[in-house]
Amino acid sequence: MSKQESRILGQDEPDGCCPGLLTAPLAEEQAEELAKVFKALGDPVRLRLLSLIASRAGGEVCVCELTPAFDLSQPTISHHLRLLREAGLIASERRGTWVYYRLLPQMTDRLAGALSRAVDGPTPSGTAS
Repeated sequence: MSKQESRILGQDEPDGCCPGLLTAPLAEEQAEELAKVFKALGDPVRLRLLSLIASRAGGEVCVCELTPAFDLSQPTISHHLRLLREAGLIASERRGTWVYYRLLPQMTDRLAGALSRAVDGPTPSGTAS
């Protein structure tokens, strides 16, 4: 895990042993960086696009197959895909006239880790475990 990735998750150690956001407060910079990724996921179209890409057999999908799944223009779909790419959730590769997209599982794994708490860890006040 890179130093920047550790900062995003509120971790200082490269092995990920330090607490995520549910067990320790985030610094302002960490919160801002992590919020960018969550913001990219904060739109139903982008969530569906991510799901379509992630669930694709073979691990990648052509933009030509994504666009017909929505009642949106191709430039709008490209805009949403760009935001997902900039957030580090997907990667793209141009092959001729088409662009193919694939999930970057390391980012979704990091997000899951940031939202996880240790099984024996503290439960936030007023909530059931």
